[in-house]
Amino acid sequence: MQRKPNRLVIWLAGLAVLALVLTDVLTMFAEAREMVTPPAAITAQAESGPMLVAQADQAPPRKKRRTLMDLLFGDPQEQQQQAPVVEKPVVKPKKADLPPAKPKIEKASGATRLAVFGDSMATDVGLALERLYADDPNLAVIVQGVGSSSFVRPDFFDWPKTIDQQIAANTFDIAVFIIGINDRQKMRLNDQSYGSLTPEWTTEYSARVSNVVRAMRAANKPVIWIGLPPMEAPKFGKAMIQVNEIQRLAAFSGGAEFLDIYDKFAAEDGGYTSRGPDLNGNQVRMRKDDGIHFSAAGADKLAFYVSQSLRNYYRGGGAVGIEVADPLLGTDAQLMLRPPYQGLGQMKLLEVAGAVIPLTNATRRAVGLVTADTADAVPAGFDLTQMLEAPVGRADAFGVGKVENPAGP
Repeated sequence: MQRKPNRLVIWLAGLAVLALVLTDVLTMFAEAREMVTPPAAITAQAESGPMLVAQADQAPPRKKRRTLMDLLFGDPQEQQQQAPVVEKPVVKPKKADLPPAKPKIEKASGATRLAVFGDSMATDVGLALERLYADDPNLAVIVQGVGSSSFVRPDFFDWPKTIDQQIAANTFDIAVFIIGINDRQKMRLNDQSYGSLTPEWTTEYSARVSNVVRAMRAANKPVIWIGLPPMEAPKFGKAMIQVNEIQRLAAFSGGAEFLDIYDKFAAEDGGYTSRGPDLNGNQVRMRKDDGIHFSAAGADKLAFYVSQSLRNYYRGGGAVGIEVADPLLGTDAQLMLRPPYQGLGQMKLLEVAGAVIPLTNATRRAVGLVTADTADAVPAGFDLTQMLEAPVGRADAFGVGKVENPAGP
Protein backbone atom coordinates (compact mmCIF):
# COMPACT_ATOMS: atom_id res chain seq x y z
CA MET A 1 0.00 0.00 0.00
CA GLN A 2 1.49 3.35 -1.09
CA ARG A 3 2.07 5.81 1.70
CA LYS A 4 0.72 9.37 1.22
CA PRO A 5 3.22 12.25 1.76
CA ASN A 6 2.91 14.21 4.96
CA ARG A 7 0.99 17.40 4.36
CA LEU A 8 2.90 19.28 7.02
CA VAL A 9 6.20 18.71 5.28
CA ILE A 10 4.75 19.91 1.98
CA TRP A 11 3.45 23.08 3.60
CA LEU A 12 6.78 23.85 5.25
CA ALA A 13 8.66 23.39 1.99
CA GLY A 14 6.22 25.66 0.21
CA LEU A 15 6.57 28.36 2.84
CA ALA A 16 10.39 28.21 2.55
CA VAL A 17 10.25 28.63 -1.22
CA LEU A 18 7.78 31.48 -0.89
CA ALA A 19 10.00 33.25 1.65
CA LEU A 20 12.97 32.99 -0.66
CA VAL A 21 11.01 34.33 -3.61
CA LEU A 22 9.68 37.25 -1.55
CA THR A 23 13.26 38.00 -0.39
CA ASP A 24 14.44 38.24 -4.00
CA VAL A 25 11.52 40.45 -4.99
CA LEU A 26 12.03 42.85 -2.08
CA THR A 27 15.77 43.06 -2.85
CA MET A 28 15.03 43.94 -6.46
CA PHE A 29 12.68 46.75 -5.41
CA ALA A 30 15.29 48.13 -2.99
CA GLU A 31 18.04 48.16 -5.64
CA ALA A 32 15.76 49.86 -8.13
CA ARG A 33 14.91 52.55 -5.58
CA GLU A 34 18.60 53.16 -4.86
CA MET A 35 19.29 53.60 -8.56
CA VAL A 36 16.51 56.23 -8.89
CA THR A 37 17.18 58.13 -5.62
CA PRO A 38 20.83 59.31 -5.19
CA PRO A 39 22.44 59.18 -1.76
CA ALA A 40 21.92 62.07 0.57
CA ALA A 41 25.52 63.14 0.37
CA ILE A 42 25.36 63.41 -3.40
CA THR A 43 21.97 65.20 -3.33
CA ALA A 44 23.18 67.74 -0.77
CA GLN A 45 26.21 68.62 -2.87
CA ALA A 46 24.60 68.41 -6.30
CA GLU A 47 25.93 71.85 -7.14
CA SER A 48 29.55 71.03 -6.35
CA GLY A 49 30.34 70.04 -9.94
CA PRO A 50 32.95 67.56 -10.96
CA MET A 51 33.80 66.66 -7.36
CA LEU A 52 30.38 64.93 -7.00
CA VAL A 53 31.13 62.77 -10.00
CA ALA A 54 34.43 61.80 -8.52
CA GLN A 55 32.73 60.90 -5.21
CA ALA A 56 30.09 58.89 -7.03
CA ASP A 57 32.73 57.06 -9.02
CA GLN A 58 34.60 56.25 -5.85
CA ALA A 59 31.56 54.67 -4.14
CA PRO A 60 32.22 51.02 -3.17
CA PRO A 61 30.78 48.50 -5.60
CA ARG A 62 27.49 46.89 -4.55
CA LYS A 63 27.39 43.23 -3.79
CA LYS A 64 25.62 41.13 -6.34
CA ARG A 65 22.06 40.09 -5.38
CA ARG A 66 21.81 36.46 -4.42
CA THR A 67 19.05 34.50 -6.09
CA LEU A 68 17.37 31.22 -5.21
CA MET A 69 19.54 29.45 -7.74
CA ASP A 70 22.61 30.93 -6.07
CA LEU A 71 21.47 29.57 -2.69
CA LEU A 72 20.68 26.14 -4.05
CA PHE A 73 23.62 25.70 -6.44
CA GLY A 74 26.01 28.47 -5.49
CA ASP A 75 27.20 31.54 -7.42
CA PRO A 76 29.75 30.50 -10.10
CA GLN A 77 31.17 34.04 -10.34
CA GLU A 78 31.73 34.18 -6.60
CA GLN A 79 33.36 30.78 -6.66
CA GLN A 80 35.62 31.97 -9.46
CA GLN A 81 36.55 35.08 -7.49
CA GLN A 82 37.26 33.09 -4.36
CA ALA A 83 39.33 30.52 -6.22
CA PRO A 84 43.02 31.00 -5.44
CA VAL A 85 45.12 32.30 -8.31
CA VAL A 86 48.08 30.04 -8.92
CA GLU A 87 50.92 31.93 -10.61
CA LYS A 88 53.73 30.25 -12.37
CA PRO A 89 56.91 30.51 -10.37
CA VAL A 90 59.33 33.02 -11.82
CA VAL A 91 62.54 31.19 -12.54
CA LYS A 92 65.39 33.61 -12.82
CA PRO A 93 68.04 32.43 -15.25
CA LYS A 94 71.18 31.47 -13.50
CA LYS A 95 74.09 33.67 -14.33
CA ALA A 96 76.72 31.87 -16.34
CA ASP A 97 79.95 31.55 -14.47
CA LEU A 98 82.39 33.35 -16.74
CA PRO A 99 85.99 32.22 -16.57
CA PRO A 100 88.15 34.64 -14.67
CA ALA A 101 89.94 37.13 -16.88
CA LYS A 102 93.54 36.24 -17.52
CA PRO A 103 95.86 38.68 -15.84
CA LYS A 104 97.80 40.78 -18.28
CA ILE A 105 101.49 40.08 -18.18
CA GLU A 106 103.62 43.18 -18.07
CA LYS A 107 106.09 43.28 -20.92
CA ALA A 108 109.77 43.42 -20.14
CA SER A 109 111.59 46.70 -20.61
CA GLY A 110 113.79 45.17 -23.31
CA ALA A 111 111.03 43.20 -25.04
CA THR A 112 111.17 42.76 -28.79
CA ARG A 113 108.77 45.21 -30.45
CA LEU A 114 106.70 43.71 -33.25
CA ALA A 115 104.96 46.42 -35.29
CA VAL A 116 102.04 45.47 -37.54
CA PHE A 117 101.62 47.96 -40.40
CA GLY A 118 98.92 48.16 -43.07
CA ASP A 119 95.21 48.82 -43.55
CA SER A 120 92.22 47.57 -41.54
CA MET A 121 93.28 43.96 -42.09
CA ALA A 122 96.51 44.77 -40.25
CA THR A 123 94.43 45.83 -37.27
CA ASP A 124 92.71 42.42 -37.16
CA VAL A 125 96.03 40.59 -37.45
CA GLY A 126 97.68 42.84 -34.87
CA LEU A 127 94.99 42.18 -32.28
CA ALA A 128 95.26 38.44 -32.96
CA LEU A 129 99.03 38.61 -32.44
CA GLU A 130 98.42 40.43 -29.17
CA ARG A 131 96.22 37.53 -28.06
CA LEU A 132 98.78 34.97 -29.22
CA TYR A 133 101.69 36.58 -27.36
CA ALA A 134 99.72 37.82 -24.36
CA ASP A 135 101.65 35.46 -22.05
CA ASP A 136 105.07 36.28 -23.50
CA PRO A 137 106.70 39.15 -21.59
CA ASN A 138 109.50 39.40 -24.13
CA LEU A 139 107.40 40.30 -27.19
CA ALA A 140 105.32 43.46 -27.39
CA VAL A 141 102.91 43.80 -30.33
CA ILE A 142 102.34 47.33 -31.63
CA VAL A 143 99.24 47.62 -33.83
CA GLN A 144 99.81 50.30 -36.48
CA GLY A 145 96.93 49.56 -38.88
CA VAL A 146 95.29 52.55 -40.55
CA GLY A 147 91.85 51.95 -42.02
CA SER A 148 91.29 52.86 -45.69
CA SER A 149 95.02 53.40 -46.22
CA SER A 150 96.90 52.17 -49.30
CA PHE A 151 100.08 52.59 -51.31
CA VAL A 152 98.12 54.39 -54.01
CA ARG A 153 96.83 57.47 -52.16
CA PRO A 154 99.68 59.19 -50.26
CA ASP A 155 97.44 62.25 -50.03
CA PHE A 156 95.26 60.26 -47.61
CA PHE A 157 98.05 58.41 -45.81
CA ASP A 158 101.71 58.30 -46.88
CA TRP A 159 103.14 54.92 -45.89
CA PRO A 160 106.70 55.48 -47.23
CA LYS A 161 106.97 58.70 -45.24
CA THR A 162 105.48 57.06 -42.15
CA ILE A 163 107.89 54.13 -42.29
CA ASP A 164 110.85 56.49 -42.59
CA GLN A 165 109.63 58.36 -39.51
CA GLN A 166 109.14 55.11 -37.56
CA ILE A 167 112.64 53.95 -38.49
CA ALA A 168 114.15 57.29 -37.47
CA ALA A 169 112.35 57.12 -34.13
CA ASN A 170 113.34 53.44 -33.69
CA THR A 171 109.84 52.45 -32.59
CA PHE A 172 110.00 48.78 -33.63
CA ASP A 173 112.37 45.84 -34.08
CA ILE A 174 110.43 43.57 -36.46
CA ALA A 175 107.77 44.62 -38.98
CA VAL A 176 104.72 42.74 -40.24
CA PHE A 177 102.93 44.25 -43.25
CA ILE A 178 99.54 43.41 -44.75
CA ILE A 179 97.82 45.86 -47.09
CA GLY A 180 96.06 45.97 -50.43
CA ILE A 181 92.26 45.92 -50.13
CA ASN A 182 92.16 49.69 -50.80
CA ASP A 183 94.83 49.73 -53.51
CA ARG A 184 92.56 49.19 -56.51
CA GLN A 185 92.36 52.93 -57.19
CA LYS A 186 93.65 55.34 -59.78
CA MET A 187 97.15 56.66 -59.17
CA ARG A 188 98.32 60.19 -59.99
CA LEU A 189 101.85 60.49 -61.34
CA ASN A 190 103.31 63.68 -62.75
CA ASP A 191 99.89 65.32 -62.89
CA GLN A 192 98.48 62.37 -64.82
CA SER A 193 96.02 59.74 -63.65
CA TYR A 194 96.62 56.04 -64.35
CA GLY A 195 94.09 53.29 -63.87
CA SER A 196 94.75 50.42 -61.49
CA LEU A 197 96.94 47.58 -62.74
CA THR A 198 98.01 49.46 -65.88
CA PRO A 199 101.73 49.19 -66.75
CA GLU A 200 102.51 52.64 -65.35
CA TRP A 201 100.47 51.95 -62.24
CA THR A 202 102.12 48.55 -61.68
CA THR A 203 105.65 49.92 -62.08
CA GLU A 204 105.12 52.72 -59.55
CA TYR A 205 103.23 50.50 -57.11
CA SER A 206 106.00 47.89 -57.14
CA ALA A 207 108.63 50.59 -56.62
CA ARG A 208 106.81 51.99 -53.58
CA VAL A 209 106.55 48.57 -51.93
CA SER A 210 110.19 47.72 -52.68
CA ASN A 211 111.44 51.06 -51.34
CA VAL A 212 109.56 50.60 -48.07
CA VAL A 213 110.94 47.09 -47.60
CA ARG A 214 114.49 48.17 -48.48
CA ALA A 215 114.33 51.05 -46.01
CA MET A 216 113.39 48.68 -43.18
CA ARG A 217 115.97 46.10 -44.16
CA ALA A 218 118.67 48.75 -44.39
CA ALA A 219 117.85 49.67 -40.79
CA ASN A 220 118.19 45.97 -39.78
CA LYS A 221 114.43 45.66 -39.27
CA PRO A 222 113.30 42.22 -40.51
CA VAL A 223 110.07 42.32 -42.51
CA ILE A 224 107.35 39.67 -42.87
CA TRP A 225 105.06 40.68 -45.72
CA ILE A 226 101.68 38.89 -45.62
CA GLY A 227 99.94 38.22 -48.90
CA LEU A 228 96.23 38.67 -49.51
CA PRO A 229 93.59 35.94 -49.07
CA PRO A 230 90.80 35.10 -51.56
CA MET A 231 87.97 37.64 -51.82
CA GLU A 232 84.26 36.91 -52.22
CA ALA A 233 83.43 39.37 -55.03
CA PRO A 234 84.80 37.79 -58.26
CA LYS A 235 85.98 41.01 -59.95
CA PHE A 236 87.50 42.37 -56.77
CA GLY A 237 89.08 38.99 -56.04
CA LYS A 238 90.83 38.89 -59.45
CA ALA A 239 92.24 42.37 -58.87
CA MET A 240 93.54 41.36 -55.43
CA ILE A 241 95.27 38.32 -56.94
CA GLN A 242 97.16 40.66 -59.28
CA VAL A 243 98.02 43.03 -56.44
CA ASN A 244 99.19 40.02 -54.43
CA GLU A 245 101.62 38.96 -57.15
CA ILE A 246 103.02 42.49 -57.48
CA GLN A 247 103.59 42.59 -53.73
CA ARG A 248 105.26 39.17 -53.79
CA LEU A 249 107.90 40.20 -56.35
CA ALA A 250 108.41 43.62 -54.76
CA ALA A 251 108.82 42.13 -51.27
CA PHE A 252 111.32 39.56 -52.52
CA SER A 253 113.33 42.19 -54.37
CA GLY A 254 113.47 44.32 -51.23
CA GLY A 255 114.62 41.42 -49.05
CA ALA A 256 111.43 40.70 -47.08
CA GLU A 257 109.96 37.32 -46.28
CA PHE A 258 106.68 36.89 -48.15
CA LEU A 259 104.04 34.84 -46.32
CA ASP A 260 101.62 33.47 -48.92
CA ILE A 261 98.27 32.74 -47.26
CA TYR A 262 96.01 32.40 -50.31
CA ASP A 263 95.77 28.59 -50.25
CA LYS A 264 95.40 28.54 -46.47
CA PHE A 265 92.05 30.37 -46.69
CA ALA A 266 90.80 29.09 -50.06
CA ALA A 267 88.18 26.46 -50.86
CA GLU A 268 89.05 23.11 -52.41
CA ASP A 269 88.58 24.57 -55.89
CA GLY A 270 90.89 27.47 -55.06
CA GLY A 271 88.07 30.01 -54.74
CA TYR A 272 86.64 31.96 -51.85
CA THR A 273 85.12 30.33 -48.79
CA SER A 274 83.97 31.95 -45.58
CA ARG A 275 84.54 28.83 -43.47
CA GLY A 276 87.48 26.64 -42.69
CA PRO A 277 89.30 24.75 -39.94
CA ASP A 278 90.47 26.79 -36.99
CA LEU A 279 93.55 26.09 -34.90
CA ASN A 280 91.75 23.17 -33.26
CA GLY A 281 90.55 21.68 -36.53
CA ASN A 282 86.91 22.75 -36.08
CA GLN A 283 85.02 24.13 -39.07
CA VAL A 284 84.22 27.74 -38.14
CA ARG A 285 83.68 31.07 -39.86
CA MET A 286 87.01 32.45 -41.04
CA ARG A 287 85.83 35.63 -42.75
CA LYS A 288 83.40 38.44 -41.95
CA ASP A 289 80.14 39.11 -43.78
CA ASP A 290 81.81 41.63 -46.12
CA GLY A 291 83.76 38.81 -47.76
CA ILE A 292 87.04 40.68 -47.18
CA HIS A 293 88.13 40.90 -43.56
CA PHE A 294 89.01 38.08 -41.18
CA SER A 295 86.82 36.97 -38.32
CA ALA A 296 88.41 36.57 -34.90
CA ALA A 297 89.02 32.87 -35.60
CA GLY A 298 90.47 33.65 -39.02
CA ALA A 299 92.77 36.32 -37.60
CA ASP A 300 93.94 33.93 -34.88
CA LYS A 301 94.74 31.33 -37.54
CA LEU A 302 96.72 33.88 -39.55
CA ALA A 303 98.56 34.99 -36.41
CA PHE A 304 99.70 31.40 -35.94
CA TYR A 305 101.18 31.33 -39.45
CA VAL A 306 102.92 34.63 -38.77
CA SER A 307 104.39 33.19 -35.57
CA GLN A 308 105.98 30.37 -37.57
CA SER A 309 107.75 32.87 -39.81
CA LEU A 310 108.62 34.99 -36.78
CA ARG A 311 110.72 32.12 -35.39
CA ASN A 312 113.45 33.05 -37.84
CA TYR A 313 113.93 36.37 -36.03
CA TYR A 314 112.57 35.92 -32.52
CA ARG A 315 113.62 33.18 -30.12
CA GLY A 316 111.55 34.18 -27.11
CA GLY A 317 114.38 35.78 -25.17
CA GLY A 318 113.66 39.37 -25.97
CA ALA A 319 116.22 39.64 -28.75
CA VAL A 320 116.08 39.52 -32.51
CA GLY A 321 118.08 36.75 -34.11
CA ILE A 322 118.01 33.63 -36.22
CA GLU A 323 116.88 30.33 -34.76
CA VAL A 324 119.29 27.66 -35.95
CA ALA A 325 117.91 24.19 -36.44
CA ASP A 326 120.05 21.18 -37.30
CA PRO A 327 118.15 19.16 -39.93
CA LEU A 328 120.01 16.01 -38.83
CA LEU A 329 119.25 16.45 -35.13
CA GLY A 330 117.75 13.32 -33.62
CA THR A 331 118.82 11.07 -36.49
CA ASP A 332 121.60 8.47 -36.79
CA ALA A 333 123.56 10.93 -38.93
CA GLN A 334 123.73 13.50 -36.15
CA LEU A 335 127.26 12.46 -35.07
CA MET A 336 128.48 11.84 -38.59
CA LEU A 337 131.33 14.00 -39.88
CA ARG A 338 130.11 16.27 -42.61
CA PRO A 339 133.07 17.36 -44.74
CA PRO A 340 134.24 19.77 -45.89
CA TYR A 341 132.58 22.05 -43.31
CA GLN A 342 133.90 20.61 -40.04
CA GLY A 343 134.80 23.33 -37.63
CA LEU A 344 132.74 26.01 -39.39
CA GLY A 345 129.74 25.55 -37.07
CA GLN A 346 126.15 24.63 -37.71
CA MET A 347 125.25 28.15 -38.80
CA LYS A 348 127.76 28.06 -41.63
CA LEU A 349 126.64 24.56 -42.56
CA LEU A 350 123.04 25.69 -42.85
CA GLU A 351 124.06 28.79 -44.78
CA VAL A 352 125.88 26.71 -47.34
CA ALA A 353 122.92 24.33 -47.58
CA GLY A 354 120.62 27.30 -48.16
CA ALA A 355 118.48 26.57 -45.08
CA VAL A 356 119.36 29.88 -43.42
CA ILE A 357 120.05 33.23 -45.07
CA PRO A 358 121.79 35.79 -42.82
CA LEU A 359 120.15 39.17 -42.51
CA THR A 360 123.38 40.85 -43.61
CA ASN A 361 123.94 38.53 -46.55
CA ALA A 362 124.49 40.41 -49.81
CA THR A 363 123.15 38.94 -53.01
CA ARG A 364 125.94 37.59 -55.20
CA ARG A 365 126.03 39.21 -58.60
CA ALA A 366 127.02 37.63 -61.89
CA VAL A 367 129.85 40.16 -62.25
CA GLY A 368 131.58 38.53 -59.32
CA LEU A 369 131.87 35.09 -60.95
CA VAL A 370 135.31 33.72 -61.75
CA THR A 371 136.12 33.94 -65.44
CA ALA A 372 138.81 32.11 -67.41
CA ASP A 373 139.32 34.54 -70.25
CA THR A 374 142.61 36.06 -69.05
CA ALA A 375 145.87 34.42 -70.05
CA ASP A 376 147.68 35.79 -67.02
CA ALA A 377 145.37 34.18 -64.51
CA VAL A 378 144.94 30.79 -66.20
CA PRO A 379 147.64 29.09 -68.30
CA ALA A 380 146.64 28.03 -71.78
CA GLY A 381 145.74 24.37 -71.95
CA PHE A 382 146.33 21.65 -69.38
CA ASP A 383 149.47 19.54 -69.09
CA LEU A 384 148.50 15.87 -68.66
CA THR A 385 151.94 15.06 -67.30
CA GLN A 386 150.93 16.79 -64.07
CA MET A 387 148.78 13.77 -63.25
CA LEU A 388 151.81 11.52 -63.67
CA GLU A 389 153.91 13.72 -61.41
CA ALA A 390 151.35 13.73 -58.62
CA PRO A 391 152.17 11.22 -55.86
CA VAL A 392 149.82 8.31 -55.23
CA GLY A 393 147.05 9.21 -52.85
CA ARG A 394 146.89 12.83 -53.78
CA ALA A 395 143.50 14.11 -55.00
CA ASP A 396 144.81 15.02 -58.48
CA ALA A 397 146.59 11.72 -59.10
CA PHE A 398 143.44 10.15 -60.58
CA GLY A 399 144.79 6.67 -59.98
CA VAL A 400 147.91 7.18 -62.07
CA GLY A 401 150.17 8.96 -59.63
CA LYS A 402 153.89 8.66 -59.20
CA VAL A 403 155.25 6.25 -56.60
CA GLU A 404 157.96 7.88 -54.52
CA ASN A 405 161.01 5.75 -53.54
CA PRO A 406 159.81 2.59 -55.27
CA ALA A 407 162.86 0.60 -54.05
CA GLY A 408 162.28 1.57 -50.45
CA PRO A 409 164.94 2.22 -47.81
